[in-house]
Amino acid sequence: MTKTVLTYGTFDLFHIGHLNILKRLKEKGDRLIVGVSTDEFNAVKGKKPVVPFEQRRQIVEAIKYVDLAIPEENWEQKRLDIKKYDAKVFGIGEDWKGHFDDLGDEVEVVYLPRTAGISTTEMKRVLSEFDERHVESLKNTLDTLSQIVKELS
Repeated sequence: MTKTVLTYGTFDLFHIGHLNILKRLKEKGDRLIVGVSTDEFNAVKGKKPVVPFEQRRQIVEAIKYVDLAIPEENWEQKRLDIKKYDAKVFGIGEDWKGHFDDLGDEVEVVYLPRTAGISTTEMKRVLSEFDERHVESLKNTLDTLSQIVKELS
């Protein structure tokens, strides 16, 4: 009998933390279904992804641990998808600890630890600091380094 694991996320700016959680979730069953939050649902959650939904869905679906990527369109969908896909495990990052305990009447709820030192929020913060002045300064530095390498060659 197939043991289906279900998870959800935005998966914006896909990174090693995302990959790690998907790998660990796949180890908990035979089939991993991932709900990728749509741009519209992210707006409801107050998030604005950098990468559009369809591209995020395709990236997630291409991961070898993922058997199916579906759109996540609202909060209520989780309970419906548990029934629809006959999920036995609902897993998500520990930053959501306690938020989905109510699903425990239908499925085993697992909160997994985050990968230390990486987060989409932090990546976005660092990227936002690269305003035009910083980019111009970085370009000038790279041009100078390039000139030094040419002179030393």
